[in-house]
Amino acid sequence: MVLAFVISLLRGETAPLPMDVFWSVLSGISGGIGISALYHGLAVGRMGVVAPVTGVIAALIPVVAGIVLEGVPSWLTLVGIVLAIIAVILVSRVSDETSGPSGLRFALVAGVAIGTFSVFVAQVSEGHAFGPLALIRLVEAVLIGIVVVVTRSAWRTERRWLPAMAGIGVLDMTGNGAFILAVQVGSLAVAAVLSSLYPVMTVILAAVFLHERVTRTHAVGIALAVGAIACIALGSAA
Repeated sequence: MVLAFVISLLRGETAPLPMDVFWSVLSGISGGIGISALYHGLAVGRMGVVAPVTGVIAALIPVVAGIVLEGVPSWLTLVGIVLAIIAVILVSRVSDETSGPSGLRFALVAGVAIGTFSVFVAQVSEGHAFGPLALIRLVEAVLIGIVVVVTRSAWRTERRWLPAMAGIGVLDMTGNGAFILAVQVGSLAVAAVLSSLYPVMTVILAAVFLHERVTRTHAVGIALAVGAIACIALGSAA
């Protein structure tokens, strides 16, 4: 939140408009609910169910909204969108043979909330990005704080994890800021489906730094993701 606010000052952004505040509050609420539901679903359910279901729903909602609000993109871009959604399903699949709760209900909540977050944040007026993002982070912090107080959940963490947590915050803020800028200069459907390909980078980084094995399913998903990006780029440039 602090970093987003500082960047907004450095960019010379003016104070958010009333409608920007409205959309930022909605984005903060939906984003806070979505991430909380996703993490809780991964913790109590099966990753092989929660991850792909959340990813697909979170991608489909803004894609449909973008087509409704902005019109149908070119056929090549549509092909890229379909390939990207298939890639998300394949790359998000996890070898999980454990029994127990699937976590499907949390995945559905997470997917809908994250998908609507993308739609809400895309409504921020042009020229405003990091100011509204700082407000979104404030709303999320208040929302999580209320949940912690009401449920009396443990919230303190070991000091050694603080640098990593701060790094995660910076990366998450950068990604959201880039998404806002992308939808202001381009298509919501395209920006949403490209940003939904983040599991591809997760799989690649896990293979490089953690030496995790890339399964055949993951490899096919990565290849489809590359093809999706190429189709969307060519279709958008046409």
